[in-house]
Amino acid sequence: MRKFILLSLLVVTALAVFAQRDQPRGNAGVFDYYVLSLSWSPQHCSTPAGDRDREQCGGGRQYNFVVHGLWPQYERSWPQFCDDSRVPRGLAEGMLPLMPSLNLIYHEWKKHGTCSGLSQEKYFDTVKQARSKIKIPNDYLSPRNALRITPGEMKAKFTAANPALKENMFGVNCSGRFLVEVDVCMTKDLNFRACSRDVRDNCPAEFIVQPVR
Repeated sequence: MRKFILLSLLVVTALAVFAQRDQPRGNAGVFDYYVLSLSWSPQHCSTPAGDRDREQCGGGRQYNFVVHGLWPQYERSWPQFCDDSRVPRGLAEGMLPLMPSLNLIYHEWKKHGTCSGLSQEKYFDTVKQARSKIKIPNDYLSPRNALRITPGEMKAKFTAANPALKENMFGVNCSGRFLVEVDVCMTKDLNFRACSRDVRDNCPAEFIVQPVR
């Protein structure tokens, strides 16, 4: 009986946490800095979710890092779902070169863009400006074979390609032993800045960068 009660409590707690994950919080325009999240597209396309994502993974274009989103961030935690407005398809289609999935664009505006305090047009223009600040190191433009690398090695490549970027200004994130994304911290004026504790490296000592295909 005690095991059943404990299991029930764990299930209830998990459901409560899941429900809170998508709850609105914060006020539009009230945040401390941005996180520009750059996803490693080959990893996404190697998963079952990628198999279903024909826009990003099924066409002839081969992507390396794509924009996951530009996220308003607090020094601790972040605002989300600040209103329920929707992005017109024409505006979303203009972002496809950087964010090659309409569903991703719609979701990112709804969860994060609505908290920027910017109009839709200005927000997506800010996404473009933020992305233009980052130069992708040559090693990650079109690798044809899997790369085995450490977080320190990847960070060294990014800081060498972007002299204003310091190691405490971005985090390298993995799912298990595979690279998922690089998250870069920026001021509201889109200058690089130190990240807070919520943005940090999350990879094993050595991880795999899936090849571009």
